[in-house]
Amino acid sequence: VDSQQLDSLGLPQELAAAEELPGTAMAPGVATGAVRIVHDPRHAGELGQDYVLVCPSTDPCWTPLFLRARALVVERGGVLSHGAIVARDFGIPAVACPNATRLLADGDSVRVNGNLGKVVVLEHAGKGAGHA
Repeated sequence: VDSQQLDSLGLPQELAAAEELPGTAMAPGVATGAVRIVHDPRHAGELGQDYVLVCPSTDPCWTPLFLRARALVVERGGVLSHGAIVARDFGIPAVACPNATRLLADGDSVRVNGNLGKVVVLEHAGKGAGHA
């Protein structure tokens, strides 16, 4: 926060759609899968197989959701955060990407690059590849 942003402080951010979301690399590797957005691990329900777990952040309660995940995308965290450490233990890539739960849609096909810290939308849910 700096003095140039005082007029917008506290207001919701307007987010443009993007095909590539920059983030912070937290665990190495590259994986693709369908986005599953989860805000509370207690209400995750059946996520299926080979999904990309997208959530605000994680703590130990989230660990069972890593079992079948191909990758992790969190909105907040760093290389020493719970999500990053567990992702490395499970051998899955992880990226911290601000606003990921708003920029991605449940069912989007994405590639998570934990080496470079980016998430690429391959196909939007319910639409053909390359459509916004």
